[in-house]
Amino acid sequence: MTVFVVALLSAMVMGMLQINVEEIRIMHNQIRAAEALAVAEAGLNDALAESNKCLLKINGKPAIEYSLEYAEKTDVDEIIIVVGYLAEDIINEYGHQFKTKPVKYVLQWEQKGLVHAIESAKTALAGDDFLLMLGDEILLKPRHQEMIDSFKKQKAFALCGILYAQDTRYIQRNYTMIQNHDNKISRLIEKPRKPLNALMGTGNCIFKNEILNYIQFTPVHYERNEKELPDLIQCAIDDGMMIKSFEICERYMNINTKEDIAIAESFFQ
Repeated sequence: MTVFVVALLSAMVMGMLQINVEEIRIMHNQIRAAEALAVAEAGLNDALAESNKCLLKINGKPAIEYSLEYAEKTDVDEIIIVVGYLAEDIINEYGHQFKTKPVKYVLQWEQKGLVHAIESAKTALAGDDFLLMLGDEILLKPRHQEMIDSFKKQKAFALCGILYAQDTRYIQRNYTMIQNHDNKISRLIEKPRKPLNALMGTGNCIFKNEILNYIQFTPVHYERNEKELPDLIQCAIDDGMMIKSFEICERYMNINTKEDIAIAESFFQ
């Protein structure tokens, strides 16, 4: 089993791979050029964008470190971090080992969103199924190992980690779904203007490796000009694959604003 954690500016995967320290040294020079290009293209100019938000401190700890800790407590074998803008910050911070898990890095040369980050790691995944997580997500009482166990038991094509949102406004920043009594999903809606229910999807999903075959069929979003995760999953649903939801945590926050940081820190009070 592989785990893949992705954020706006960096991504992480865990699987059965081995770190090559020399690769990290070589990547340092490559990343500097990629960072300059990413800044120019994105026009990032606010306080959060100018730093790698995965390294923003939440209750005294970098945001991505929570995802690393969630993953380290599961039975996954290894961690792969897909890095892009300001990637060297992540590499310098975590090196080739996080506690008991080896770490490997994949460079995402172009900042084309989450689905492109997953595609960038196709070779590194080496055919493994994988657990996707976001490096800028904070979860209260996460249930990743239970999710992995459920995925293996149900033999689903994918499990989408969800929770019941206390404030449906946050669903508008994420995605929601239509599902039956058995939690089988029939439709996913990215950033709904009017949420249909209180179900909020997160970036914590488990996939069969074959989900990568659907990337080529995933449409590019007409506004954001990149492929979206719910659209990728919907392609598999439309092809008859069994996708289910799994309640992944009690509370959740994706870090985008200073208000989000304050709410995430309240989880630990």
